[in-house]
Amino acid sequence: MARGDHPQRTPFYGIAMMIGVMVVGAVVATADVGKAVQVPVYVVLFVVGIIGAALTFRDYSR
Repeated sequence: MARGDHPQRTPFYGIAMMIGVMVVGAVVATADVGKAVQVPVYVVLFVVGIIGAALTFRDYSR
């Protein structure tokens, strides 16, 4: 295995993305910003969360 080719790196990135989504979502939910800011941030967080979940639960059985 070459340096930087560890098979668990991709799930780690997915977990980091999902934790980031939760942290940013909590900050936006508690911050006093308008709906004009919250809704686009939530949409972006949803997309990033889906990508993070896909990276985390990727199938390595091949």
